[in-house]
Amino acid sequence: MTGEIASDVILSVRDLRTWFQTRRLTAKAVDGVTFDLRRGATLAVVGESGSGKSVTSLSIMGLLSRPGRIAGGKILFRDRQEYIHDLAGFTQKEFRKIRGREIAMIFQEPMTSLNPLFTVGDQIGEMIALHEPVDRHAARKRALALLKQVEIPDAVSRLDDYPHQMSGGMRQRVMIAMALACNPLLLIADEPTTALDVTIQAQILDLLRRLQAELGMSILFITHNLGVVAEIAHDVVVMYGGRVVEQAPVNDLFSHQRHPYTRGLLACTPNAARDIDDDGERRALYSIPGSVPPITDLPLGCAFEPRCDLAIAPCRAAPPALVPAGPHGASRCIRSAEL
Repeated sequence: MTGEIASDVILSVRDLRTWFQTRRLTAKAVDGVTFDLRRGATLAVVGESGSGKSVTSLSIMGLLSRPGRIAGGKILFRDRQEYIHDLAGFTQKEFRKIRGREIAMIFQEPMTSLNPLFTVGDQIGEMIALHEPVDRHAARKRALALLKQVEIPDAVSRLDDYPHQMSGGMRQRVMIAMALACNPLLLIADEPTTALDVTIQAQILDLLRRLQAELGMSILFITHNLGVVAEIAHDVVVMYGGRVVEQAPVNDLFSHQRHPYTRGLLACTPNAARDIDDDGERRALYSIPGSVPPITDLPLGCAFEPRCDLAIAPCRAAPPALVPAGPHGASRCIRSAEL
C-alpha cells in the first residue's frame, strides 16, 4: 500500500505536476492537478488544446515522452486485489504489467495506433496473448467475441480485415475492443470521438455507456467538447493553463457554472434553441476571446484573466486557489460566488 483513498475511488490524482524541462525553460504542462474517479463512474476532463488534459492522461498511463517527467504529486490506483499503487513512481517495467490489463487507453485517431500491416484480429489477439496464457486459436476466438461485443457488423469476416479496409467508426470500435481485451478496471479515452462525424460519435458514446454498464469499469474521458460531456459523464473537471479551474458533478456544472472559463466553453457549444433568434435567423456562434497562453508564459495571476470579462485588479496579482464553490464543486475564481 502506498497511500489511502476512499473505498469508492479507483483513481486519485493528487497535486500532480508534469513538467517538460529543457536547458532554457520549464513548461509546467500540468501544475498541481487533483481529482478522484469513482468506481464504475465516468469522469470527464475538459479543456481547450494546451490546457494539460492529455498530458494528465499520458502521465497516468506512463506514456510521457522526453523531456516530459512527473515532477511531483501522486497517482493512486486501486488494482483488482484492492492494493493501492502510486503510478507516479512506477518504472516502465512496472507499467507494462498493468497497462492493457488493469488500465487501458483509446486514442483520438485509431490509424496512428493500429498497425497497417496486420489484420485487426491478429492485433486484438496479440493484446490478449500479451497478458493471458492462451494459444493462437483461443486468442482468435476471444478477438471475434470482442468484435461482436463492440457491435462490428459481420465480425467473422472483419476479423481478417486490415485497418485501411475499415471506416473511421469501425476502426475506433476495434480500438475499444483491444482496450477491453483483458477487461480493464479503468479505461482512459483521449478525445475518442473528435475525428468522427456526429452520427458515429453518438454510436461510440452509446457503446461506451453500454460496455461500462456491462463490465463495471471506470472511464476517464478526455475531451474539449462539453456537449459530449453531457452525454457520458457523471463528474467533470475543467482544466486551463495546466490547472483545474472548476470541478463538479455533471448536472451541477451544466445548471450553474462557477468559473468564467466553464461558462465560456458552454456558450461555445452549439444549441439549436439558443442559436436561433426570434426571427428564425441563426445567431453567430460565440467564441471565447483570445487564445490559451503558452504554458511557458502564463500570466502572473489568474491564467484566464486576459480573456475574462469579469477580471478585476486582484485577478492579476496572484494565482487564485481552488476553493469550494456551490454544494458539491470547487472553482479557481475569486468571483465564483457572484456567478
